[in-house]
Amino acid sequence: MKINGINHLCFSVSDLDRSVAFYRDALGAKLLVTGRKLAYFELGGIWVALNAEELERRTEPQTYTHLAFTVNDSEFDQWTERLRELKVNVLPGRARDERDKRSVYFADPDGHRFELHTGTLTDRLDYYREAKGHMIFHEG
Repeated sequence: MKINGINHLCFSVSDLDRSVAFYRDALGAKLLVTGRKLAYFELGGIWVALNAEELERRTEPQTYTHLAFTVNDSEFDQWTERLRELKVNVLPGRARDERDKRSVYFADPDGHRFELHTGTLTDRLDYYREAKGHMIFHEG
């Protein structure tokens, strides 16, 4: 028995129309269907669902939890500019070694945090093997 992969991602949103615009315009997600309280997108081969819910929300960062999307390094500056032009809440990033590739962190209108990252898991592990002697690498 095993997990076969990610089925979908679902985000609770406060304003469906505003969030549809964000996912469509800022991330380039393909809108597939909308309902009274939901919207479905295809984004990078992943089903992304939005579900409108009325509840108290906190938008200030509390953790490092985020969802990261891969983007091409050659398009990274264009992505960053697009986010700024759309007045997306771009968040301060962490100090990053160039071997760890490039990232930009940002939040959707409800505070869900995302990252656009140019690196791969292999890039990250290679960097850590080279620069982080305290880390233990497990085979398996």
